[in-house]
Amino acid sequence: MWISAVVVAIIYIVALLSVRVGSMANVQQSQYEHWKEHYVVPKTKNQSFVNTSNDPNNPVALSEGQGYGLYLTAVAGARGWAEQQDFDRLLNYYLENRDAVGERHTTETYLMQWRQYKRGQTWSSERNSATDGDLYIAFSLHQASTVWPQRSSYYRAIERRLTADILRYEYNSTTHTLTVGNWANEKSPYYNLLRTSDVIPNFFQAFYEFTHDSRWLTIKHAMLDRMVDLSDDHDTGLVPDFAWVTSTNASAVQGKTVATRYDGDYSSNACRVPMMLAASNDPRAQKVVRKLLRFFDQQEVITAGYSLTGHQLNTYQSDSFTAPLVYAASRDSHHTYDRILAKKPGLLTEALHESSYYDATLTAMAVMEGMDK
Repeated sequence: MWISAVVVAIIYIVALLSVRVGSMANVQQSQYEHWKEHYVVPKTKNQSFVNTSNDPNNPVALSEGQGYGLYLTAVAGARGWAEQQDFDRLLNYYLENRDAVGERHTTETYLMQWRQYKRGQTWSSERNSATDGDLYIAFSLHQASTVWPQRSSYYRAIERRLTADILRYEYNSTTHTLTVGNWANEKSPYYNLLRTSDVIPNFFQAFYEFTHDSRWLTIKHAMLDRMVDLSDDHDTGLVPDFAWVTSTNASAVQGKTVATRYDGDYSSNACRVPMMLAASNDPRAQKVVRKLLRFFDQQEVITAGYSLTGHQLNTYQSDSFTAPLVYAASRDSHHTYDRILAKKPGLLTEALHESSYYDATLTAMAVMEGMDK
């Protein structure tokens, strides 16, 4: 076991040194430009969207993808790799596809309709919001206001309206947690449903400092407490895609509660959790992340999905699972996770997936924001 750990460490160091021969900034810029080329699609002269379908002939825009696109563009803009116009085209698409609520859908909000798709020459949009997309759009506006200060008042005005609507339509005032979307209201059986990848404490802190609305701190504390509950349920520290929450506890849902048979497992939503929590210095966030990292650092291979007790759900590997873990391990200056970090050079040197939006996007986010730490 000791020899194996040493070998892994040597492989990691040698591979990382080979990456360092080139500039990390060049690697990051290349990743961003590759991602933009393959996934950002112009719709009109002044609008663009992130195609999440992996099919250029049948594009699909999701609020989640639009939020990630705005986020990556703001990060790239801070480093001189993206222009304000790149951000504004993505922003204009979001503004054009905001959701409306009420019985006749006449009350316009600043939440984004969760899905738009094209069939033939016709575009259709599906109503209702998805909280993860709205959070990323709001935080991207927060970033953009400092990247392009000449547009700061405009971006901040939209951020203020959007964060207010998240609290108005996507907040459960009983559990003090965010719901999964505006459709999961108090009349819905899903009102107490939590998506674990919506727990993004540094976003909540930023929104509080911007708006001075103390509910953002309440949300931050409540959602982190529920994540600790879920982490403590199993020795692995693995958390589910979705959980039922009360004001004092959380428990994993059963499969097929919301989307797939893996709803109660560490699957395609929960794989984002290490990335969402790692940037926070809150002790609860670090506790959850480090327990996850200890589990995965014991795995010879990281596959796409696990039961909460640690059994593999699939045999194949996926960058959408690996990249967030490498991101989290790279940010932890107090602990070393040799097996996880051994995968870092591969993420830095291999070309982004051109037919997997989710893998490519989470990898680009991890590389641009975490791997130079």
